[in-house]
Amino acid sequence: MRRSQLYDRLLSRVGEPRRFIQVLAGPRQVGKTTLVRQVMGDCGLPAHYASADEPTLRDQFWLEQQWDLARIKARNHPGGALLVIDEVQKAARWPDSVKRLWDSDTHDATPLKVVLLGSAPLLIQSGLTESLAGRFETIPVPHWSFAEMREAFGWDLEKYLLFGAYPGAAPLADDPDRWRQYINDSLIETTLSRDILLLTRVDKPALLRRMFQLACAYSGQILAYQKMLGQLVDAGNTVTLAHYLQLLEGAGMVAGLQKFSGNQIRQRASSPKLQVLNTALMTAQSGRSPDALRTDGDAWGRLIESAIGAHLVNTAMGTGITVTYWRERNLEVDFVLQRGDALVAIEVKSGGRKQTLPGIAAFDKSHRPTGKLLVGGQGIPLAEFLQAPAAHWLAER
Repeated sequence: MRRSQLYDRLLSRVGEPRRFIQVLAGPRQVGKTTLVRQVMGDCGLPAHYASADEPTLRDQFWLEQQWDLARIKARNHPGGALLVIDEVQKAARWPDSVKRLWDSDTHDATPLKVVLLGSAPLLIQSGLTESLAGRFETIPVPHWSFAEMREAFGWDLEKYLLFGAYPGAAPLADDPDRWRQYINDSLIETTLSRDILLLTRVDKPALLRRMFQLACAYSGQILAYQKMLGQLVDAGNTVTLAHYLQLLEGAGMVAGLQKFSGNQIRQRASSPKLQVLNTALMTAQSGRSPDALRTDGDAWGRLIESAIGAHLVNTAMGTGITVTYWRERNLEVDFVLQRGDALVAIEVKSGGRKQTLPGIAAFDKSHRPTGKLLVGGQGIPLAEFLQAPAAHWLAER
């Protein structure tokens, strides 16, 4: 969903007469705060904004103070008021506090509407599901798309592949060294140290960082957990690696796509296909110049496939679409989209890679997909594919 659609959806929700808790969950620096501030300015209601994004965790008393300030505004306006808490997961024991305050407002008929913002979907979701079941709706806010970066900054496809989709870093793209330092320091390090390590138990922080680096280096490749153990020092066991990969996915950094098999038990036990969720993470971690990446056919091919995978995962969020891969023996399909009975197999062709495509034929024979797509080469142009969300390709079948 594009930023304009997210804006319309949130503004419409704020305009409804009933109270609500709306959660905007997504990675760092994808525009959540900008989006909600625009809605605050346009909704016609008095609003109170507060952020818990501090080096030390905010306590329950702080959250109660912010809530009380918004209550005063709600009681003095016929349409109620809007309370926005940014980086809510950094307020200590916030789910229990929000539940208690919300239930008190329900009892007193206080017309307060609440928007909670969080930069780590996995962390914010755990608190929500434990304490606030039935009291909230989540709007996922994914990384920016190619279409959004092109519209906002005039980027072409090559620039999008090389520099990814962080709007805050876009003005630095003409200075690759400054851009790389910004991504590494302001995004990667901040996400690891403040969005994960500060908020959840991680017994081996150095391993978490190496797991992230490994996922960036091998993005677009299937890597068994046992092989990861051989790549990482002091890696512990496969359960630890799987957990750390899940934390990194929850923070919107990298994911481990599962194998499609039609059998959920088998799917969960498969080797993951490592996938960055923003190619900026991949290129910043590589340490290579844009020119070096452009002229390295294999690296460029991995970058293209990673951009497609990131696009599919990001645009599938909140739609009920699963994104997986398929492999049997030496036959492989890069991505498989599924929602209900609709099943689409996607092969990516870039540069000199994959002169033949036996994977699609084998997958067709064994699973009978409703659609088969080739991206690049003689298939759908890459730029065209990246302008349509994952749901588009399922709806076309």
